Amino acid sequence: MRGSPLHQQPTTDPAALPWSTPLPGPAGPMTTGRVAPGPVAPGAAAPAAAPTAVPTATAAPATATPTAVPPALPSLDRRGAGTRPAVDPGVARELKRQVAAELHQQIARLTSGSGTEPDRATRRQRGRALIEEAVARWSDAYAQTHGIPPTREQDRALAEAVFDLLFRAGRLQPYLDDPEIENILINGCDDVWVSRVHQPLRQVPPVADSDAELVELLQDLARQHGGGERSLSTASPTLALRLEGGMRLQALTEVTPRPYVAIRRHRVASATLPEMVRLGSVDSTLAAFLASAIRARKNVMITGTQGVGKTSLLRAMAAEIPADERVGTLESEFELWLHTLGHLRQVVPMEAREGNGERVEGRSAGELTIGDLIPAALRMTLSRIIVGEVRSGEVVPMLRVMTNGEGGSMCTLHARGPHMVVDRIAELCLEYGSHMTDALAYRLTANAVDFIVHVSMVDETHVGGRRHRFVSHVLEVAGLGESGRPALNTVFGPRPELGEPRAVPHTPPQCLDDLRRAGFDAALLGSRYGSWAEPLQLRIGGGAR
Repeated sequence: MRGSPLHQQPTTDPAALPWSTPLPGPAGPMTTGRVAPGPVAPGAAAPAAAPTAVPTATAAPATATPTAVPPALPSLDRRGAGTRPAVDPGVARELKRQVAAELHQQIARLTSGSGTEPDRATRRQRGRALIEEAVARWSDAYAQTHGIPPTREQDRALAEAVFDLLFRAGRLQPYLDDPEIENILINGCDDVWVSRVHQPLRQVPPVADSDAELVELLQDLARQHGGGERSLSTASPTLALRLEGGMRLQALTEVTPRPYVAIRRHRVASATLPEMVRLGSVDSTLAAFLASAIRARKNVMITGTQGVGKTSLLRAMAAEIPADERVGTLESEFELWLHTLGHLRQVVPMEAREGNGERVEGRSAGELTIGDLIPAALRMTLSRIIVGEVRSGEVVPMLRVMTNGEGGSMCTLHARGPHMVVDRIAELCLEYGSHMTDALAYRLTANAVDFIVHVSMVDETHVGGRRHRFVSHVLEVAGLGESGRPALNTVFGPRPELGEPRAVPHTPPQCLDDLRRAGFDAALLGSRYGSWAEPLQLRIGGGAR
């Protein structure tokens, strides 16, 4: 142990005492309770009266006696303004390696004795006990070496850091725990940015000491995922997976100069249409319209750019499906979580699987795409199929499902504007095979899709405002029109002349009688303002009635 990073020979520099100023946590005004180690973010100020930190590997002389024992540290909850001790990442990594070796031996003995591997909860429970023992041993050794025992808060912070490294996301975990953070962008280990609700991007402390350590963290997360052969390596330079809490991670390495990671959080995890009304995404008129469209088994495609709230709206609309219907969900990574929310009694969730890096006949061995899963889904006696995101050639089997099924299926699609959606569908259809043509893609779209719901965002955080996410258009696909393209009717849309960018009633749909039979009050379409009390309040643009 003396030769390990935990117990280096004491230095003779009196200034190198083992207590350092804790760093500001990653969560800003709403911290997570644990502080990510590393240098302070640019522009961030250190606390005026900072408590002590977890002991680092650099120590004062063993014979020296500090003038005062560091004060006890305040614990931190989400409402408090205190900070927990900053943890030396080298100490945490060394303890993680020790605990991992001990845990592996215990799991091997349990497996050989029972014939089955312990489940995840058992592993974590045993790992927690081993971590407490390892921290206690280190704390005793530190006290003997330096004459100062670490405080209980310091031991607890170190134990949490080791647990995060072993079972969670390491130094990333405080950012994942912060409910206010929407996006985490990593451009190498020491170039990390986060965006919080209604705040612009801000740089924060590093999440690893080296790019190699960052890649190791990502590989650990892939092993913890449990969703197939997901990995990050030279053979598999991309990684897409879901994290605890439903967050989505996409990583790149080898094909980029440094490891790049993007993590996105769906903040509205169990949305309903009334909740979307409260958030200002739709008004009560549009919410009633969308609910009746689901009950009337209309096929709906939700479109928009990244991060505007497509998945949250899809989840909210799915909450209008009758509880006894049998529904299938197909996703690259689980994000809808309809099988866990409890509203629907019969959900068949399907998740795509990445290959193992080997290529067989032009495809990655072991790979299962959403398009591959659709034929199997059709044999599961499903009343509706919901695709979390259509990205490529799977749009063709999805459109065929919408055409041949009972109706009521849904999906999301990336598109910058509502009137670009038809051409975007045609582009993806052409990826399906050489026999596909624009004319066939247009005909498939006209026969399959009933409504296109487009979600927009106005971001005014850089001018002192906030991010506004809302439905801006609802277009009805009314069969084939001129030039063989699908005809589109604007049922809901913005009214720029009134300073209103959100969707308000325009033209009644051709299928209005179907919606009325599903309980929709057609009189709601008579107001050109919808149910909004006033136009959207923007820093730039907007207007008053």
